[in-house]
Amino acid sequence: MTFITTHIKWIMLITGLVTCSMFQTFLFPENGLNMLFGSSIDGPIAEIVVRNWGALIGIVGLLLVFGAFKPHSRPLILVLSIVSKITFIGLILIYGNDYLETASSAIAFDSAAILLFLIYLIHNRRELTF
Repeated sequence: MTFITTHIKWIMLITGLVTCSMFQTFLFPENGLNMLFGSSIDGPIAEIVVRNWGALIGIVGLLLVFGAFKPHSRPLILVLSIVSKITFIGLILIYGNDYLETASSAIAFDSAAILLFLIYLIHNRRELTF
């Protein structure tokens, strides 16, 4: 656990940069959907919703990068990231059985990030303030 606490800056930086890769879905919604789910959706509303989704996830990635360098902001950013990642995984498990295989790498990455972030937050709970 001290390894995670000692290296949280790098953990947040790496997970943040990987999470920022979802900005590609903002720019190229069809490519992002095909990469993550193996299929795409069409229409103007899909363009809006998918681009917004990609932007929001990318912003969480930027927050993780920011938090890597600003220790006082880490607790809030980590909690936000955990909630975002749990929501994604939960929605896939509830509604996306057809996409489990294609999304498995994203689910594995997000699960590992959640675990690391939770361990950090629990291990450092006495020093944390929101």
